[in-house]
Amino acid sequence: MQSNGFTIWFTGLPCSGKSTISEILAETIRRERGMVEILDGDVIRTNLSKGLGFSREDRETNLKRIAFVCALLSRNGVPNIAAAISPFQNCREYARESIGNYIEVYTRCSLETCIERDVKGMYKKALAGEIKGFTGVDDPFDDPENPEVICDTDQETPEQSTQKIVRYLRERGFLPLEAGANGAEARRASPARTA
Repeated sequence: MQSNGFTIWFTGLPCSGKSTISEILAETIRRERGMVEILDGDVIRTNLSKGLGFSREDRETNLKRIAFVCALLSRNGVPNIAAAISPFQNCREYARESIGNYIEVYTRCSLETCIERDVKGMYKKALAGEIKGFTGVDDPFDDPENPEVICDTDQETPEQSTQKIVRYLRERGFLPLEAGANGAEARRASPARTA
């Protein structure tokens, strides 16, 4: 099993399930690797990126800062999870290139479901024109081109989505294979991408 660090980089519309799945996933990683850090988009904006707005330039700066921290953690053997909207393909490619052990997870979810889940009412305000530059409403979201894992969060429970990611991590050696599993068979059977 690899003892080096890695980054699980979530991308998806607001309210698509990134933070919920991250918390469940972190429990498994912590249990099996002893440590894990979560870089939640809202927390990062409050602490590391305070003062940045939501222009494209500011969003890209925010995502590059997250990638920098993830690269440091990964390089020092710490598994970490970045749970930010990450709407731009070019920023995700930057993160992939700068981090190394990068696993992109797309929390794919219909806009209608995201709106239903929105307890803060942000979509409602954006649709009414009260908030400008809201991802998925009047600001673009680039669908990921080559995510390692796709979680259809409007069709799966958070636990089912988490299991997809855990399975990928086991197949690639970032987490140990489950007790009793035939390692060679599991590796031969692993797909190139998890859909």
